[in-house]
Amino acid sequence: MSIARYSSRVSKLRVGILFGGRSTEHEVSVTSATTILKALDPARYEPVLIGVDHDGRWLAADAESDLLPEVIFSSSAAVEVTPALHSGLGLLDRPGGANVAEIDVLFPIIHGRFGEDGTLQGLLELASVPYVGSGVMASALAMDKVATKRVLRDAEVPVVPCLDAWRRDVLRDSGPFIDRVEAQFEYPVFAKPVNTGSSVGVVKARDRDELASGLVDAARYDLRVLVEPAVDAREVECAVLGGHDPEASIPGEIHTRNDFYDYEAKYVSEETELVLPAPLDEATTERLRELALRAFSALGCWGLARVDFFLDRRSGELLLNELNTLPGMTEGSLYWRAWEASGLALPALVDRLIELALERHRERSELEIRYRS
Repeated sequence: MSIARYSSRVSKLRVGILFGGRSTEHEVSVTSATTILKALDPARYEPVLIGVDHDGRWLAADAESDLLPEVIFSSSAAVEVTPALHSGLGLLDRPGGANVAEIDVLFPIIHGRFGEDGTLQGLLELASVPYVGSGVMASALAMDKVATKRVLRDAEVPVVPCLDAWRRDVLRDSGPFIDRVEAQFEYPVFAKPVNTGSSVGVVKARDRDELASGLVDAARYDLRVLVEPAVDAREVECAVLGGHDPEASIPGEIHTRNDFYDYEAKYVSEETELVLPAPLDEATTERLRELALRAFSALGCWGLARVDFFLDRRSGELLLNELNTLPGMTEGSLYWRAWEASGLALPALVDRLIELALERHRERSELEIRYRS
């Protein structure tokens, strides 16, 4: 069923909110989905909740169930479904073939692996389902911290240098890799999984022993690990919204009492503070926003992204830390709050993200799929 035929039949769009997932960021995703659900205008949209549990089961509850995301995994009103690759919008099937819900557009808010890394986007492309956010390539690139740095250096966006290694090698013998790190960087350094979000698996190491154990911890979460030098810096972030002509929000600054902006500081601690707007001079603000837009375009992003920077306290240099293509939408998340502070309220922001999803789908639908000589 096409968008045009659906829109002529009813006035509301059926918006699937896909959340949960098989990653360490499952709980953050559930909270993000709740924020999006509450922001949807009931006069314009019919939400369909689709939860993916830790075991990979898909559970759906239609628009009339009145369930919140956090209870879908235990509710009798939710039915187990299969993400079937139909051409069009019949995405979800009950076992046996009965259709659960036809969806006009999907809002995937699964953070981390199997949601933000291009795998889910590939499924949706094959099924020809309009969805919010970046496509396969941009999602995969932005999730891979090493690949992101390589692309951004080519686009003349300054980044923190790093060295990377395979999980297998560091678990067998981390000594040679640590030798390389010590030859290039001074302590302290950070050990990280190459493909995770929300600071999961990130360890700050102040000496060789801490780095060795930090690499083992990072290797719990990915097949590759990286090490980069710690920067004495302020943490400033910017939200980007758009497609062909993206815009950048006013920047915000993160204040935390933790040693660094880790998972606890992001989602647990009540002492973490988000300052909007960030107290920056005009030149630094404009430089940050320009770099955020350059990174967004260089990676081929679409719809939304949160771009995180370090502002070196000594040199005043901005260094891009990472770009998140499906940023958190929790109560304390910068993405929607930065746009709210920039004059765009959350419901209007969600409207715009859905419009961009449909715009991208229409453009892709216009591409030729048969060769004509």
